[in-house]
Amino acid sequence: MTIQTHTPADVPAKNPAGAPETNTPALNKGKDGRGATTVADGVVAKIAGIAIQEIPGVHALGGGAARAIGNLREKVGQKDLTQGVSVEVGQTQVAVDVTLVVEYPHPLQEVADNARDAVYTAIEDLVGMEVTEVNITITDIHVPTEDEDADDAGREPRVA
Repeated sequence: MTIQTHTPADVPAKNPAGAPETNTPALNKGKDGRGATTVADGVVAKIAGIAIQEIPGVHALGGGAARAIGNLREKVGQKDLTQGVSVEVGQTQVAVDVTLVVEYPHPLQEVADNARDAVYTAIEDLVGMEVTEVNITITDIHVPTEDEDADDAGREPRVA
């Protein structure tokens, strides 16, 4: 009886259906043959959302309905970090679409450029994939009112 042994490099990768993998993403190829890494789309979207929230002038992510649902979630302690962010993850590249609200009087193009740069840097550094484009849609501008200023006086300042 002969026993054949295979090294990881000899055995073709299998997809979940069991067929040999024909087009494995560069991110998934183990550099030392010890296995594969797969990053879910939601993880990439969350990384982009976190990066954008730290940009001065960004008031909120998402359109009106998404922000309303997000406010409800925050009140029960579940913040959605992917709100207003959608990603298309390919084999080695990522495209990102972001919807946001800018605080008045921040320059819109400057906020968009800073948000775009933050997304590029975060995804390329943390995920290791190339970002092909980051499309920013500004759906509203937030103008603080006196009522909000009074409410904010009792809260800790937002980290900018």
